[in-house]
Amino acid sequence: MSFNIGLSGLYAANKSLDVAGNNIANVATVGFKASRAEFADQYAQSIRGTSGGTDVGSGVRTAAVTQQFTQGSLTTGTGRDLDLAINGNGFFMMSNNGEKLYTRAGNFHTDTAGNIIDNAGNNLQGYATDANGNVMTGVLTNLRVDTSNMQPKATSEISIKSNLDSSKPVSTGAAFDPADTSTYTSTFSTPIYDSQGNEHTLSQYFRKTDTNSWTMYSLIDGRSITDPENSTDPAQTQLHFDSAGNLQTPTSSTGGVGINADGTFNITGWIPAQSKTIGSTTTWVGNGAASETIKLDMLATSQTNAAGGAISKTQNGNYTGQISAMNVDSTGNLFATYTNGRSKVIGQVALTSFANVQGLAPAGGTMWRETYASGIPVTGAPESGTLGNITGSALEESNVDLTGELVQLIKAQSNYQANAKTISTESTILQTTIQMVN
Repeated sequence: MSFNIGLSGLYAANKSLDVAGNNIANVATVGFKASRAEFADQYAQSIRGTSGGTDVGSGVRTAAVTQQFTQGSLTTGTGRDLDLAINGNGFFMMSNNGEKLYTRAGNFHTDTAGNIIDNAGNNLQGYATDANGNVMTGVLTNLRVDTSNMQPKATSEISIKSNLDSSKPVSTGAAFDPADTSTYTSTFSTPIYDSQGNEHTLSQYFRKTDTNSWTMYSLIDGRSITDPENSTDPAQTQLHFDSAGNLQTPTSSTGGVGINADGTFNITGWIPAQSKTIGSTTTWVGNGAASETIKLDMLATSQTNAAGGAISKTQNGNYTGQISAMNVDSTGNLFATYTNGRSKVIGQVALTSFANVQGLAPAGGTMWRETYASGIPVTGAPESGTLGNITGSALEESNVDLTGELVQLIKAQSNYQANAKTISTESTILQTTIQMVN
């Protein structure tokens, strides 16, 4: 019996060496989770199911090799846009031709078709976006980076927050002339785009005409909005402010700038144009591009004793852009940035959690498979429910404690030697007994 007990101890010590060696071998493997060998003693059952007070165990057995799903350290600033790390609960879901696998290793890249894959070619799962850029949650798909150009978009909305300096004197000089700075009080310009992505400039000039009244002159490319051949016929809009400096609803506007019921403006009848020079003669003609009616929101305009000018401006048009960079926010949204300065969401990474992660079956390559023991996978967006968050341009390192594993090697070696000594001692005793018989 002692031989079997010692032999079981050798098996257990060898298993402990195997586990520690595997952990050490994967100390630099991204997303790797350390394993731990767990042992249990063995007892032989008596014939009648009873045991006396002098029974001795029959050795040791390997009860389980469990994986330690503790958080690994994050390496940030990897310089790769699609390096992703999970901070907290959850796994990336991967598709291997339809088979679902789960991992914590986030070193992803794209294939020739733009699909986001890992080093084994498995597809990262997440949520795609619709034509309006809205994430379609609930429908998992292979995430893909669309590398095609962002198409040009005509400006249809402009929002400007600005201030007109109330301390400026009323202008009583010559008539407005964009080339003569003495004929207006302040000015600023906003880039806008036509349907072909050609950039134009909306210039607005403000002339103080009374204590709380201003005239806003508007030109596009320095020309009339509705007649680009004419540079001397700007749109004119009357602006009035109350005693607190708040803009009142405009009541008068001409030359291509209309007034909406909510106090915003509409730029209508704009003809996108470009200059054309023949010999010494330069004319402005339509460039063939179409323009939309542009909603101009200036409701945030104020009149206070502060520097005059634009405070903030936004417009929704753009010229053709090529993708230049990507980044991922903490909720897994994939943002593509284009050379035209625009960015848009092109998808969202999904995370999956399990009720019992110890029930997952290792699949190799730092992957796990769902089993009956793991429970049903729960998939959703990062930071929803109990799921963790995503860190972009980062990777989760192995959670192996190298110092602890080296100590474990020493212990396993000592255990192996001790069990071998048990067998050696039993052999010596047996030899002594045989000699006594002889």
